[in-house]
Amino acid sequence: MTKSVGSGVRCQRCNKGVFLTDSNTGEMFCSKCGFVATDRIEQEGPEWRAFSKDEGDNRTRTGTPTSLAMHDMGLATIINPVNKDATGKPLSASMKSTIERLRTWDNRSQVHEPADRNFRQAFSELDRLKTKLALSDAVIEKTAYIYRKALDKGLVRGRSIPGLIAASLYAACRNTETPRTLTDVSNGINIKRKDIARCYRLLLRELDLKMPVVNPIKCVSRISSIAGLSEKTKRKAVEILDQAAKIELSAGKDPMGLAAAALYLSCVINGENKTQKDIAVSAGVTEVTIRNRYKGLKEALEL
Repeated sequence: MTKSVGSGVRCQRCNKGVFLTDSNTGEMFCSKCGFVATDRIEQEGPEWRAFSKDEGDNRTRTGTPTSLAMHDMGLATIINPVNKDATGKPLSASMKSTIERLRTWDNRSQVHEPADRNFRQAFSELDRLKTKLALSDAVIEKTAYIYRKALDKGLVRGRSIPGLIAASLYAACRNTETPRTLTDVSNGINIKRKDIARCYRLLLRELDLKMPVVNPIKCVSRISSIAGLSEKTKRKAVEILDQAAKIELSAGKDPMGLAAAALYLSCVINGENKTQKDIAVSAGVTEVTIRNRYKGLKEALEL
């Protein structure tokens, strides 16, 4: 059974009936004389019902959005791998071989400049790091932007691509205040920390980047989550760091070390049974750093 929707437009032929639209076949016809005005209408809605994000992505009529983290910014096209023509009929044997050859050359022509090959290698590394370090799309876009600027300035020549993309990622994390340390990035990409630090200093100098000071409060959630601390302890640590910021105690201190010390002090105040070693391992700092910062916080805040 077909469902008809009235358009309110009168039939030009009989001038009595109104046009109805059959939602199944797409025909628009007169309700009185049966005159068919159009036999096909364009559907403007979504393709089908989708019950998950993946299904929705598969059924959209548009492609992926443009992104700086793609070597071609997502603007390239490909020849469909399905061997069918526009009407859905399968291609003949001779046409199939021709299309296959065109497909091969189209694929080869996608990356023909050294810059494109460079971007492909760099952004494949970046994609792996995104998964390993659980980074947001905003951080990835910022990383790609910094890396593209570095390539335009000729900073990549003579240096390792993974090292420079890792340095760009660390710069993006600092810029967006995402709590990822140089050690985290180094472990994620498997390059020495000092090599990434050297590339990072180069980026700061050559691209004239201005980095905000890392807020230790941003590191609290991450450390407490890894160490398995309670919400009460976490909130107390945030209070301690707020007080420390007011008296400018946090200036010049490692934010991760200061956040770890505040959490340890909070554990002591709340009677939560966690050792310095537990928190040091969660924060990626040494126990000596926690002891020194703990002593400084306790004396300055008179706790």
